[in-house]
Amino acid sequence: MPRSSTSRTRLTASLQLTADLVAKTLRVIEEEGPEPNWTPISSTQLDELVDRIEKEAGEEEIWVFAYGSLMWNPGFDHVASEAAVAYGWHRAFSLRIKRLRATSDAPGLMLALQSGGSCSGLVLKLPCMTKKQDLRTLLAREIRYAEVCEMVRWVSVKTPSGPRRALTFWASPKHSPLTEKIPLEDAALLIAQACGPAGSCAEYLHRTVSDLADRNIYDRNLWRLQKMVAATLQEIPLDN
Repeated sequence: MPRSSTSRTRLTASLQLTADLVAKTLRVIEEEGPEPNWTPISSTQLDELVDRIEKEAGEEEIWVFAYGSLMWNPGFDHVASEAAVAYGWHRAFSLRIKRLRATSDAPGLMLALQSGGSCSGLVLKLPCMTKKQDLRTLLAREIRYAEVCEMVRWVSVKTPSGPRRALTFWASPKHSPLTEKIPLEDAALLIAQACGPAGSCAEYLHRTVSDLADRNIYDRNLWRLQKMVAATLQEIPLDN
């Protein structure tokens, strides 16, 4: 059942990770190159990945399940969207990074899907006319390294118009400890400290929970995590 506008207001008011706290984590960081020990995906490998997914989709429309930054910054054209729930999956800050929104000296975490629970988000439909190019744009953004090509997969989601098969990005257990389960206390410390050329992990978390609140979506773990990150930022002075 959809939450009321009052519930939406309460969700937003319950967020303790504020823009002012996030501002403390932002600083100018120079590019350091690719992730250590990772191989940037080549144009040929990217084309092969696009072809593989198109073959798997067959004649079906391609929908993408968005649960994090793809909700508030999809970066590709889409012609339709629906609320969606993926059962058997949950969002978690479980992808360890040392680039993008982190550095080798201050590593961080990004969101991925892990098995178990349920995850509310959106499905976004790729336009038929430019499907191949939009799919390539999406994959180039989300799958930057050859070692993580299998971290894109199909999942079943429930939408108001019925079940759908959707493409999404997940934390493959093949890459532990890259995608191992991380206690919230440890995750909060990593997120509070990490900043890279693309911004900080705290900024990423703030934008995600703010967007979820605007959409009336409550994620218990992320609400706990943002509270812990806020407390950490209040206690630890960070250089701008």
